[in-house]
Amino acid sequence: MKLELLIKDIKPISILGDVTTEITGINIDSRQIEAGHLFIAVRGTQTDGHNYIGKAIEQGAKAVICETIPEDKPDHTTFIQVANSEEVIGKVATTFYGNPTEKMELIGVTGTNGKTTIATLLYNMFRKMGYKCGLCSTVCNYIDDEAIPTEHTTPDPITLNRLLGRMADEGCKYAFMEVSSHAVAQKRIGGLRFAGGIFTNLTRDHLDYHKTFENYRDAKKAFFDLLPKEAFALTNRDDKNGLFMTQNTKATVKTYSLQSMADFKAKVIEESFEGMLLEINGKEVSVPFIGRFNVSNLLAVYGAATMLGKTPEEILLVLSTLHPVNGRFETIRSQEGVTAIIDYAHTPDALKNVLSTINEILCGRGQAITVCGAGGNRDKGKRPLMAQEAVNQSDRVIITSDNPRFEDPQDIINDMLAGLDQEQMKKVIAITDRKEAIRTACMMARPGDVILIAGKGHENYQDVKGVKHHFDDHEIVKEAFGI
Repeated sequence: MKLELLIKDIKPISILGDVTTEITGINIDSRQIEAGHLFIAVRGTQTDGHNYIGKAIEQGAKAVICETIPEDKPDHTTFIQVANSEEVIGKVATTFYGNPTEKMELIGVTGTNGKTTIATLLYNMFRKMGYKCGLCSTVCNYIDDEAIPTEHTTPDPITLNRLLGRMADEGCKYAFMEVSSHAVAQKRIGGLRFAGGIFTNLTRDHLDYHKTFENYRDAKKAFFDLLPKEAFALTNRDDKNGLFMTQNTKATVKTYSLQSMADFKAKVIEESFEGMLLEINGKEVSVPFIGRFNVSNLLAVYGAATMLGKTPEEILLVLSTLHPVNGRFETIRSQEGVTAIIDYAHTPDALKNVLSTINEILCGRGQAITVCGAGGNRDKGKRPLMAQEAVNQSDRVIITSDNPRFEDPQDIINDMLAGLDQEQMKKVIAITDRKEAIRTACMMARPGDVILIAGKGHENYQDVKGVKHHFDDHEIVKEAFGI
């Protein structure tokens, strides 16, 4: 693609060199530059891409987009100076990959909890309806039935547009994507056209990056502010920030709720550890999901499918056949009648929701035993809050290691225990080795008890000092249960 076409949607401060040159690829990582590529120098949180312009040119970059043009610049390289290079990556990437979101319906899901479940269920629903679909999620990316491993909830703009471009080329009519607060703040979704946006809920998370809850909230809101008027904005009215999210959007606003008047309304008729009987907009449906938070997730799926033109009858028919997402309230039963639940809950609110559901169904007929930890090099403020939620709603709690990353696991455990008083500590034991902690919980449990193993969910690794070691909560539980 000619450079002049590639930069048609950005507003350069200055251009030095030939804009008719042919560009064969784009990158923000100088190590991935090849002959004929465009290098975009970005001032990141860890490194400044401007320091690698020379290396990118050595690797064969024909053109460079940057905020500051270096004094020592070769004549054979074209330089495009912009005010903010981070803001132009998305626009350049979506142009290079053929504006993929103009060729399909892209739905973004944002919020603290529920993003993966809603995006994945929509992907599974529309595939069951006979459509080719794409998925961008924390667990895995998919181009129809082709799995593509993922590193981040929302990839960088170039990786994301390359992925969406492949989806469009292979005939996907719909794509469903988790939109993280980091993705909005770092302009990773710049240049994309969304047909709809869904808000799940908002509780404390990622304050290590955003610093304040208000910054975190406003990053989520910015996604809805950017939606076009022909899109829909579906928001959770049961969350106190639900209507705040959509107050400045140009999109058509619709609401869903379990508690208030809304466009999409649901209530639980019956529930057990096998599933629930629900009423959605006056029609009954049986689903193999558990918990009111999942009712909210299913309601968002129902609402989005309705906004995409599907009838209540076909939506409910497919909804009844869907199953929980890997690592989201997954149940494993022992032969002795102990239930283990594996869930990704890694925030105080998510832990509270899952344990509330467990206790509602247990109704005093068994004990709730919780195994949980907290991730290293992340928001430390939520650690004591998570321990408090676990203790308040459990009969026994084992505090253990999660993904310690570059922190000492014992330091993380100590931060969690610091939130508990002497009386609460009577319910708690700390076991640093996560495998041993899960085994201990399984040994403590009696028939009728429920063990919640929280924090890692779908993950099949443990991140220790930058190395991902194989670790799967599912495998440890099955081994302990002898199944």
